[in-house]
Amino acid sequence: MKTYKFKLYQSQRNKHLHRSINAAGNIYNHCIALHKRYYRMFGKHLNKNKLMKHIAKLRNKNEYWQLVGSQAVQDIAQRIDKAYQLFFKHYKKGVRPPSFRKRIKYKSFTLKQAGYKFLDSNRLKIGKRIYKFWRSREIQGKIKTLTIKRNPLGEVFIFIVTDYVEQKSITMTGKNAGFDFGLKTFLTCSDGTEIQSPLFLKQSLKELKLACRQHSRKKKGSNNREKARKNLVRVHEKVTNRRNDWFWKLAHKLIDKFDYLFFETLNLKGMQRLWGRKIGDLAFAEFLKILDFVAEKKSKTVSYINQWYPSSKTCSQCNHVLNKLLLDTRYWVCPSCSTKHGRDKNASINIHRVGASTLRLGDVSQPSVAISV
Repeated sequence: MKTYKFKLYQSQRNKHLHRSINAAGNIYNHCIALHKRYYRMFGKHLNKNKLMKHIAKLRNKNEYWQLVGSQAVQDIAQRIDKAYQLFFKHYKKGVRPPSFRKRIKYKSFTLKQAGYKFLDSNRLKIGKRIYKFWRSREIQGKIKTLTIKRNPLGEVFIFIVTDYVEQKSITMTGKNAGFDFGLKTFLTCSDGTEIQSPLFLKQSLKELKLACRQHSRKKKGSNNREKARKNLVRVHEKVTNRRNDWFWKLAHKLIDKFDYLFFETLNLKGMQRLWGRKIGDLAFAEFLKILDFVAEKKSKTVSYINQWYPSSKTCSQCNHVLNKLLLDTRYWVCPSCSTKHGRDKNASINIHRVGASTLRLGDVSQPSVAISV
């Protein structure tokens, strides 16, 4: 499967797509309300097939809902059902059920086999209207779904999913490494390499504060406030785009260099409570998501060790475990073998050894991992 993203030309016709997205949001909220009411009355989950039949009847009587294609309505019901299934299965892990969304925060709807048609050149017919998009590359494979999505600036994009499978050119290097995330150093590799984070949010903080201040000073509901809001969104998008560009380049660089990459599972919620904005700026979870995608694409392996393994407190030379190690202690000396360790470098070596032992790689020593914290 391959996904293509194209931007629609700015046009007055786009207002019809915005109305369709708003109608999809209205249907979504109605489905959520039906789920909640059904559970209160009968104490069980509403079957998605019953829900789709009921919504189809209501749609025939509601002209506003008819702005959304029948298959898009079915997709909404299926996505809500999937979200509830995940909630019932993982609610103990903190997964929440789907909730109501404001109209302006509802972003997209998806068409499957019908409701759209690609014309010659860069034209696309959705419903009865024709739109133009920036066709930056040719679409390969059979089209499976088309998603129309808007961003906070009001720009409209199309996401095309095809069944095209890329031919993988696998280049194995025979190398593997462990990595430790840090606040001062973004990544520390077990081979001694350190990667510093550009901290894009911190770089743009002055610009962001100015844009936020200008937005808050404008009168609510005025055109100037809307202009200020869009300016604020552009600053945030600039930060996000720069960070994502850096993440993709770094992910490809690491995957091309190593066949096996080992990381420690992170407690991001706890880290967010401790360090707040800095964790959001570093965006560890987003980087790992990109790294997993690139690794799968290039047939490499990204593996994770248990977050409770004391990687920082364990001596990488003799496996001695310290009773206590403060967060601000960057270097420490092992009382057993007198080896001086850098906190992050030592942790990355231990992560590498534990990760490699789980995969039974023969070129690294296997540590004793049955250690209580």
